[in-house]
Amino acid sequence: MTVQQLSVFIENKSGSLVRVLRLLKQENIQLIATTIADTVDYGIFRIICSQPDKAYRVLREAGVAVSLCEVFAIELDDRPGQAADAIELFAGEGISIAYLYSFLLKGKGVLIFRTDHAEKAAGLISSHGLHAIEEKDLSLLL
Repeated sequence: MTVQQLSVFIENKSGSLVRVLRLLKQENIQLIATTIADTVDYGIFRIICSQPDKAYRVLREAGVAVSLCEVFAIELDDRPGQAADAIELFAGEGISIAYLYSFLLKGKGVLIFRTDHAEKAAGLISSHGLHAIEEKDLSLLL
């Protein structure tokens, strides 16, 4: 019920981001969704991609600080308020969201998020009939 996400730690200086992107390009790894959270000295570049295990290996071998974790990805109708309704379900069950990012694709909204209450979140997704995107479904997004 989850997808793999890379978290890449990059310095806030010219060329750091492009180095990571070039490494992934050279290996023909397609980016599906990305976001960057920054601080003064570094950023966390979060990536959902076509081949997360390969991307992880390529970046590690190049000396890039990277981690791989599981996140939830749910598909929503592209209508105002759908994200609010979904997140309200989690909040109502006491499930906190550590971070979230979203995008629209093929007429659907996709919410990607991480929580410290993964089992509880998975149960809520199932019990409320939310459409979870799984790793095997990612190729459908490309």
